[in-house]
Amino acid sequence: MSEVIDKVLDLAKRRGIFWSSYEIYGGIAGFYDIGPIGVKIKNRIAELWRKYFVKDNSDFVVEIESPMIGPAKVFEASGHVESFTDPIVECNNCKRIYRADHLIEDVLKRSVEGLKPEELTRIIRENNIRCQYCGGELGEVRLFNLLFTTNIGPYTGNLGYIRPETAQGMFTAFKRVYEATRQRLPIGIAQVGRVGRNEISPRQGLIRMREFTIMEVEFFIDPEDNNIETIPLHRFKETKLNILTASEKEKNGKPQEFNLEESVREKIIIQPWMAYWMAVASSFVKALGINEFYFEEKLPYERAHYSKQTFDQIAVINGMKVEISGHAYRGDYDLSRHMKYSGQDLTIFRKYKEPKTIKKKNVIVNNTKLKDKELRKKVMELLNGKSAEEIEQMIRNNVTIDGKPLGEFISIVEREEKVHGEHFIPHVVEPSFGVERTLFLTILSAYREKEGRVLLSLPRHLAPYDIAVFPLLEREELIRKSMEIRENLSEKYEVLYDDSGSIGRRYARADEIGIPFAITVDPQTLLDNSVTIRDRDSWKQVRVKIDDLKISLEKLFRGEVFNKIGIEVNDSNE
Repeated sequence: MSEVIDKVLDLAKRRGIFWSSYEIYGGIAGFYDIGPIGVKIKNRIAELWRKYFVKDNSDFVVEIESPMIGPAKVFEASGHVESFTDPIVECNNCKRIYRADHLIEDVLKRSVEGLKPEELTRIIRENNIRCQYCGGELGEVRLFNLLFTTNIGPYTGNLGYIRPETAQGMFTAFKRVYEATRQRLPIGIAQVGRVGRNEISPRQGLIRMREFTIMEVEFFIDPEDNNIETIPLHRFKETKLNILTASEKEKNGKPQEFNLEESVREKIIIQPWMAYWMAVASSFVKALGINEFYFEEKLPYERAHYSKQTFDQIAVINGMKVEISGHAYRGDYDLSRHMKYSGQDLTIFRKYKEPKTIKKKNVIVNNTKLKDKELRKKVMELLNGKSAEEIEQMIRNNVTIDGKPLGEFISIVEREEKVHGEHFIPHVVEPSFGVERTLFLTILSAYREKEGRVLLSLPRHLAPYDIAVFPLLEREELIRKSMEIRENLSEKYEVLYDDSGSIGRRYARADEIGIPFAITVDPQTLLDNSVTIRDRDSWKQVRVKIDDLKISLEKLFRGEVFNKIGIEVNDSNE
């Protein structure tokens, strides 16, 4: 598989898809430039994601943008300052630093994801794992925080971080979005944006980077709304999910097939909306041209600090298994943390169908005994932030103020009240994709070799150009006619024009960047107003009239059989 990856990396450089950033200075690991062809494919992937996750779900999903940089408080609340870490180990001799779990996995060929630093150190010692560069002894494993730090403004101490995900901007904007979208749940907030992670050992091209783009949805739900009929699972009635459950994973088992209703009913997926978004992700990944994948449930120690349940969607390409998306049920962790750290109310009011009569304890202050301002201040400070139940317990425990029992000033009275609803913190389901990783896996999946040539068999809707137009010869009348055809087709299609080099070379260049169809204008065109259309994957050609060209192309992009479009002619790749 590494040989195929090397070939894809070579193709990516040659054809302007992507390459290592800052090459003239030797490059820097984890940073990549996306070239002119790569940007076109990447943008089409992002738009395809928007179609599946936003446009097709416009009844309950909206899209926003939020800043890349946030104040430290945001990431303290999110838990990233404390928990967004990876284990590292340093060579005592040459001082080279490794990501400890990756080093162990590379040497021992077994997963140690989620183990504590002391456990990783023990494995390194027991297996005599040494520096891969100089053979030196490795030190103790320690944790390294992956957040990029910065100062906001010219003042020291105003610490900020580059976001490692787009999620926090959506959590902090939740109440604004909720109020702007008619105050109803469920509501999904989508975002496509740049993020930064100070990865210890970036590797495998675009799979693990230090700066990249994320496409994700934070989907806010009422955790007590158990009416599965309100979830549009019927859209995926025929969809089956291949799932490697945690229990099967612990037994070294294999993924098993479940339909959506079964996965929800049997609590394979604990939150029904997560099953829905996993089905959406399945359709999206198939539209990328990746047909073999499964969902792997994370074990408790493998999950992120905020997660109640997590599945990684694993793409299988030529035997290589790579995570293409993550699906997490985050519970109320995020909004409750931001409420605590910001002091703002991020709850939603749930109205009851019928008012309920409840018994409620109320705190009664005896104002006649609290005429002294200083004494009143002390009592109020003592009671601040405490519930009626906590205060009642303090009275029972004979808590005193200035030597007098608290019960002299405060009493607890239970009364019946009618309530019309209650406040609650929404729970969150999150599907998340990395754009560059998705780009890389899409290209890797599309890579083909045929008769000593390379072609990129991309799904037609992802190709950087829909059509290429070539004059067969550098004759003025052929060039003029080719330019007319390009101009005419550009109203609907993304068209590449190329008149440089032999026709065989031009076909090869078009194949290598995945253009589905090439139109060639030749001397016969001038005689009968016809052109050839060449198919990228089969190399077959048909001849059609220019007047029928738009209709023929529409049929081809709808997937109709190529040789039924026109008169088939001999293949020509010379």
